[in-house]
Amino acid sequence: MAALKLVIALSLIVFVLAGCGGSSHQNASSSGQPQQPGQLDPSADATGQLQTFSSNGTVDFGNAFFQDLGTNGRVCFTCHQASDGWSITPSHLQARFNVTGGTDPIFSPNDGTNCPTDDVSTVGARQASYSLLLNKGLLRIARPIPANADFTLTGIVDPYGCASAANLSLYRRPLPATNLPFQTTIMWDARENVTQLLFDNLKSQAKDATLGHAESAAAPTDAEQASIVNFEIALFTAQSVDQAAGSLDAQGGLGGTRALSAQQFFPGINNFLNQSQTFDPVVFTIYQAWAASPGTDNFAAGRASVARGEALFNTRKIDMSQVRGLNDIVNQRIIIGSCSTCHSTPNIGNLSVNNPMDIGTSDSFFNTTTLALPVYTLQCNSGGFFRVTDPGFALTTGLCADIGKFKIPALRGLAARAPYFHNGMSPTLMDVVNFYNQRFAMNLTDQEKADLVAFLNSL
Repeated sequence: MAALKLVIALSLIVFVLAGCGGSSHQNASSSGQPQQPGQLDPSADATGQLQTFSSNGTVDFGNAFFQDLGTNGRVCFTCHQASDGWSITPSHLQARFNVTGGTDPIFSPNDGTNCPTDDVSTVGARQASYSLLLNKGLLRIARPIPANADFTLTGIVDPYGCASAANLSLYRRPLPATNLPFQTTIMWDARENVTQLLFDNLKSQAKDATLGHAESAAAPTDAEQASIVNFEIALFTAQSVDQAAGSLDAQGGLGGTRALSAQQFFPGINNFLNQSQTFDPVVFTIYQAWAASPGTDNFAAGRASVARGEALFNTRKIDMSQVRGLNDIVNQRIIIGSCSTCHSTPNIGNLSVNNPMDIGTSDSFFNTTTLALPVYTLQCNSGGFFRVTDPGFALTTGLCADIGKFKIPALRGLAARAPYFHNGMSPTLMDVVNFYNQRFAMNLTDQEKADLVAFLNSL
């Protein structure tokens, strides 16, 4: 029986690889241009097609990223699927569950179940025990409150009954293992050593993932870690085709992986938080050509909507207040900005420095009705308290001021990797837009919402 399960799991991996084009041969792209060497065939997502390109010149499926280095059958690819924007999505997880009866390596009790002690003895039990993974794509991360923390855990409401001060249950989406050369912060809670170079940070993450998620008895060798990181940092992923706008590199558009892989970046670029630096709010310029000339074919209306959404992202006024990690850093009670104020890396959309922020995604107010997550009450030594589903950056620093802060993620390839935010609280990009519209009282019109979603889907 064990051998049969292994065959099924391996067959599923081959199937998923085939579905996202596991070859690096050249053929015509959707825009009629030959694919670059190292470019995977496009994979379909909800609004079009996603594409990945490797600057190594080939996508090496013999890399350590695809090798079993642990004890539970997991490899890096298990939780970072190319067709899911190098993350995981509920629809594909549910398909994997159905094919294997919940025995695919992704369904491992150490962090896949709602609680490690959950019953997984039957298919029905597994269906219930893996509900957060199946429905939101969440893996369980166990972290303690730091010994030197200036806050105290005073209350836990845990529907799964396994959280404690020494073992908080935190449920988070796997971050994409692609577009990493544009990153300055690894992991949602920035717990990697930020004084190290990106390459070393990623090696540390690969080691920790192998020891934790894959339950390896020993750390991967330095050569194995380097192999994984060399594979990851060569990957560039973006939406290449949109159902409404057509090919995203047509009519002067700069969507897709060609322009992305050539995008300039350095840590600290266009950082609003650096008051001595000139900040340009026009962060995304991918579809500027479409604003003036969207074309006259069947995709013209779609292109025009994407271009309007890009302009809104850059310029639509937002009165930002009570964002810890932003307002307090620049000492302004209200900042009149836009989406690009925080998502400020040119044509990428993350923050180019390691500065997590709290916009409220961990507040119990936003989560108790949409997510069945534990709620932690944290009392600050200086006074005041927080009630959150995840303390975030505070578990790295031990500071009450950092409770609820998370990294600002990059935005490329969004359409393929729903749901959104660290805890999957927004099933769709429209839900993301509605969250911001409510959080900052933006009063967006229905047309503005639709245009913003069209733009985000095109990334």
